Parts: sequence; C-alpha cells; structure tokens
Amino acid sequence: MLKTYEVRIKDGQVMWLEEKPDIKLGRAFITIFEEEPVMNTDETPKPIRRRFPVPSLAGKAKTLGDIISPMVDEADWECLK
Repeated sequence: MLKTYEVRIKDGQVMWLEEKPDIKLGRAFITIFEEEPVMNTDETPKPIRRRFPVPSLAGKAKTLGDIISPMVDEADWECLK
C-alpha cells in the first residue's frame, strides 16, 4: 500500500512535517522545488488576467442559436429515431 508523507530535507536531515511512519525498509520519491514554496496565505492574490478576442475575428462570427435550446427541433434528430 502506498501512503504519502510530507517531509522537509535540510542539510541532509529529514524533518517530518506530519506523523513519522514506523518503517523498517521503504522507498521514497523526492520532489525538489526550485524555489521555496510559500506557506504564508496572507499575501494578496495576483490579479486575474483577462482574455480578449482576437481583433482579426471581429465581425466574422455568426450566432446561429442560443445556448439553452437546440438549433434543430427534436423531431429532426436522427439519434432519436
């Protein structure tokens, strides 16, 4: 069975951030962060970048129906026959 434990390794020493498992033999996969992860949640969030349509597409699209109702009547659906 696999179980995940969070540790911090500093100067070759393992510091368990949660419960320390009772292991005699184990195998570990280590993820190295290039930068120290930010643990402080008091920071102000970054503003959301808004997306805008490409100007070259302006005036070239047509709305054929709305999102709520289908463009074709249910009687014309081939999958219902």
